[in-house]
Amino acid sequence: MAKKKQGLKADTVLKSYWRDNARFADLFNAVLFQGKQVIQPQELEDIDSEGSLVMEHREFAESIQEARDNIKIRKKSTAYGVEFTMLGNESQEHIHYAMPMRVMGYDYGVYKKQYDENARKHKASKGLGKDEYLSRMKRTDKLIPVITLVVYYGEKPWDGAVSLHGMLEIDEEIAPFVNDYKLLLVEARKNDLRLHNLDNVHLFRLLEIFLDKENSLKETRSKAMEYTREHKVGKSVVMAVASATNCVLDYDELDKEGEVDMCTVWEKVMAEGHMEGRIEGRIEGRTEGRIEGRTEGRAEEIVRLGIEFGLSNEDILLRLQKHLDISMQKAQDYFIRFKKQSV
Repeated sequence: MAKKKQGLKADTVLKSYWRDNARFADLFNAVLFQGKQVIQPQELEDIDSEGSLVMEHREFAESIQEARDNIKIRKKSTAYGVEFTMLGNESQEHIHYAMPMRVMGYDYGVYKKQYDENARKHKASKGLGKDEYLSRMKRTDKLIPVITLVVYYGEKPWDGAVSLHGMLEIDEEIAPFVNDYKLLLVEARKNDLRLHNLDNVHLFRLLEIFLDKENSLKETRSKAMEYTREHKVGKSVVMAVASATNCVLDYDELDKEGEVDMCTVWEKVMAEGHMEGRIEGRIEGRTEGRIEGRTEGRAEEIVRLGIEFGLSNEDILLRLQKHLDISMQKAQDYFIRFKKQSV
């Protein structure tokens, strides 16, 4: 029977992982309160992540569709009633150089949605002052604050802006008068988060192992398997790590009944699958700039890298065809020839 490779998108798996209230609360506590347990899981409830809105102007109206990864509302009981806060989590695989503005748009969408819902209660002028009726908002009406946290899962250090000011060409004298919008950013590859939830601890430790470009594939596999075995890392964490790092999972192993040996899963992920971005980058980087016509040199490089990264014979053959634009027969000839030299 054919193996079932990963059919879920990375963002779907990560959304599912962070939907868990205990993990979600632990992450925000680590980022906002240095690990102090301020936000409790039982205070959190999922809310609609759809952030679509209509931007209106006197001469036009434009529809904008924005779907957030995860957003929850925190309901905290106080001496004065219930205090509300909205917490949003976004997963980012690549550096986005407009991320502060993007998050600002997400947050505006949440505030606009609240405003629109509140304004519907004030369609009639009854009980409203003139200014309140015009703004469709009573002086005593308040919106719920929203906090957005971005988790970046890329290999490269984040070199994008972490505030709106970082995106602007702005004079120092003018800067104090231009409103800024700061980005709450966590780099999975390297951070000092004080996490308490064990799933989160394992997630970020494994991501640190996988995203360390200084390690060879063999070292990465060895460290991941050793950590997984020692800490008995669970299936949901393995799926989240594999999704965040673009690994290809073998569901024949994950779907087995009973306790699953996650080390076996990692072995198959690393041996039969591949970290797509790293491999493609190595192949492109090492073959770029070669003299046109040196097909054999490129073929040798692809075969050698494929073996180094633990790709299957089929995957190496497909890459030979893709990168060299050659027939399967020619790819097989190169593979047989250069595999002997690489073993």
